[in-house]
Amino acid sequence: MFQSFQLIPTLTAQENVQVPLELRGATDAAARARELLERVGLGGRGHHFPAQLSGGEQQRVAIARAFVNAPRILFADEPTGNLDATTGARIVELLESLNRESRTTIVLVTHDLNLAARTQRIIRLADGAVVEDTERGAWSGERGAPEALP
Repeated sequence: MFQSFQLIPTLTAQENVQVPLELRGATDAAARARELLERVGLGGRGHHFPAQLSGGEQQRVAIARAFVNAPRILFADEPTGNLDATTGARIVELLESLNRESRTTIVLVTHDLNLAARTQRIIRLADGAVVEDTERGAWSGERGAPEALP
């Protein structure tokens, strides 16, 4: 998942989510795409093209597409960066759910200290070098306030 969503402009939201499944030859591509769009709060927007969606909606389509193949590892660059607080919280819950249910490893890049505080491990970088590596236990919203971060 990238800050630039890389959606195909000539495909609908649902078709953008379906592409990875269709490339694998999955027979349930349409149903799985609809399910993921529903999970990110876009169940009624699957027939819209990217240009017809807000930036936050486009980001959620990209997130659904990233989840659709149930990856073993997911790289996420500022996954809540363009979202309002409510939608961002829903996406964080979705990331936590994916992590728990499918044992997907999530490598997350963020400047959001609230989001970082919820993770299992925090690796802080400065000038391209690791300056701190903190193991924190299981991913949970019960981590603590961002001011608890060093």
